[in-house]
Amino acid sequence: MRKKRLGQSDMELTSIGVGAWAMGGGGWAFAWGPQDDAQSIAAIHTALDQGVNWIDTAAVYGLGHSEEVVARALAERKGTRPYVFTKCERTWNEKGEIRGVLKSESIRKECEASLRRLQVDAIDLYQIHWPEPAEDVEEGWGALARLQEEGKVRWIGVSNFNAEQMERCRRIAPVTSLQPPYSAVSPDVEKEHFPYCREKGIGVIVYSPMKSGLLAGTMTKERVADFPQDDFRRRALAFQEPQLSRNLELAALMKRIGLRHGRSAGEVAIAWTLRHPAVTAAIVGMRSAEQARGVLGALEFRLTEEEIAEIQGFRAGGAAGASVL
Repeated sequence: MRKKRLGQSDMELTSIGVGAWAMGGGGWAFAWGPQDDAQSIAAIHTALDQGVNWIDTAAVYGLGHSEEVVARALAERKGTRPYVFTKCERTWNEKGEIRGVLKSESIRKECEASLRRLQVDAIDLYQIHWPEPAEDVEEGWGALARLQEEGKVRWIGVSNFNAEQMERCRRIAPVTSLQPPYSAVSPDVEKEHFPYCREKGIGVIVYSPMKSGLLAGTMTKERVADFPQDDFRRRALAFQEPQLSRNLELAALMKRIGLRHGRSAGEVAIAWTLRHPAVTAAIVGMRSAEQARGVLGALEFRLTEEEIAEIQGFRAGGAAGASVL
């Protein structure tokens, strides 16, 4: 099983980890629509049975529900548990209204709540979800550093930060990892974020390698039109024309490449992200055992140089290609 060390931590991660965003279910601002908890748990078990050794969630996913689902899934298993990663900073009130808070007291309360929901003694990687409000980044990072000193979290990282914000954090305490969005549709972090992380020894776990399902090989315009009203993808630019048609063409190319190897388009999309030397591993969302089985080949599958060039050629081609970047 291929594994790679995450930054300066002691964690050797499998190439992909379970992404538990959609497992939060529906009814909140950034939901993926309704989700059956039993199917979520089955997806986690399927992935762990095949050797996946880490799960990424966040307190805000389902307003706490995703963490509870992860805990239920792990409670049903024996032996060594996988690494469990979660995030702070996104808080909500009794109306479910979400805002960013990086005050020390708030982060400490969030950590305690996540520990209770996850039913763990320590969180393996605790991450600031977004650098908001920007003026409180130092206070928030200092709070994470203290939680690490106290043993409540083992390693600390950031998500959706730029290089300047990570440097502000590094002046206080080492940054274990960055979690940015990264896919063949949205490769912008290659320009600034990846070179900085490689220079500073910061691990990178990318999210949305299949661009929220667009590159899974099963997405169609009809499916997009039928998304539930609370599915955030209805409002995402990548799912709107003219980007949608171009992105589905890219997914079709990835499907053709995958067929040569008996792999899915999604596994090709994930492999495209793993080709970059800055990337430690990829977070892969999965909502059922069937979906998990459709992407687990990415644990070992890698693209050839010719196939990488084929995808790059498509992405570079014409004005339509430029519109999706």
